[in-house]
Amino acid sequence: MGQSPNSKNYTDNPKDHILVQGNADMKDGQVHPRIWTTEITKIADKGDLILSVRAPVGDIGKTSYDVVIGRGVAAIKGNEFIFQLLKRMKTVGYWTKYSTGSTFESINSLEINNAVINLPKEHEQNKVGKILSYMDHAITLHEEKKRQLERLKSALLQKMFANKSGYPVVRFEGFSDEWEQCKLGDVAKITMGQSPNSKNYTDNPKDHILVQGNADMKDGQVHPRIWTTEITKIADKGDLILSVRAPVGDIGKTSYDVVIGRGVAAIKGNEFIFQLLKRMKTVGYWTKYSTGSTFESINSLEIDNAVINLPKEHEQNKVGKILSYMDHAITLHDQKLNLLKLVKQSLLQNMFI
Repeated sequence: MGQSPNSKNYTDNPKDHILVQGNADMKDGQVHPRIWTTEITKIADKGDLILSVRAPVGDIGKTSYDVVIGRGVAAIKGNEFIFQLLKRMKTVGYWTKYSTGSTFESINSLEINNAVINLPKEHEQNKVGKILSYMDHAITLHEEKKRQLERLKSALLQKMFANKSGYPVVRFEGFSDEWEQCKLGDVAKITMGQSPNSKNYTDNPKDHILVQGNADMKDGQVHPRIWTTEITKIADKGDLILSVRAPVGDIGKTSYDVVIGRGVAAIKGNEFIFQLLKRMKTVGYWTKYSTGSTFESINSLEIDNAVINLPKEHEQNKVGKILSYMDHAITLHDQKLNLLKLVKQSLLQNMFI
């Protein structure tokens, strides 16, 4: 069990001893050095497992370093099977029985030592640990690939749109014209939403899909959640949906004809406009309209008068296409990642007694 050094001995000097106090010092199942100490109390050796004994109780990781451990964790010398078993115990809520009703969620050394587990022979332990470790590795690789794609997409959003000079930093070959400055309302039809009477809301998918705000969108797409028998304002299939209330500026698309409530606006725009609106959200364009307001929102005039820079249509199509491709690649990696996590979860449930 860990024992915290005196706080006066904490440092930010990587030449001192790495201190692991709790979940904040671990990331993706590994110790990530954050605080150091000159005082050695209790230690964990490189390769040991690190169990969180305070909220959140039961989180488990590994250390690739020799570390000092504080009272929020315990060090366990265990193989890959034990590591995966402890992951499963956390998942199924094994430790909950010790902390339910407590003011401060924690487990002690007696509860950890007396935890009842089922062990196969060593050879089977190694086989089970190996396959589950492989799954963890695959998940980590896909998470990193997704992060790389997201960073690349973010960089493209920053560089492929014109700055104050009227020219983008990164451009397709063959394009050199200055982008034209205009207002969003001059190049795209904008329809502000109007909410139906709540008495007309239903849960019947045969009625009209109602989009009221960000809660009705997921991963940049409308996901039907509420329906209505009353038609107020509509967005057609393929329209862009802009959130005009907190969180202001979130943007998505609809694959359905929908009724739109007062929390959103419908915009008839191409892929370039969609990606441009994403960028405007990212750089905080809409913040100037809602800063200091009690209720964060933007109105039709502010949307119509939003100043944008537009290239010729052919360049719009090229920019929109590459950014759409990036979105698609990110979505595919996310789906693969979720599938791998489901497989891993299933294996954790079924490969242990």
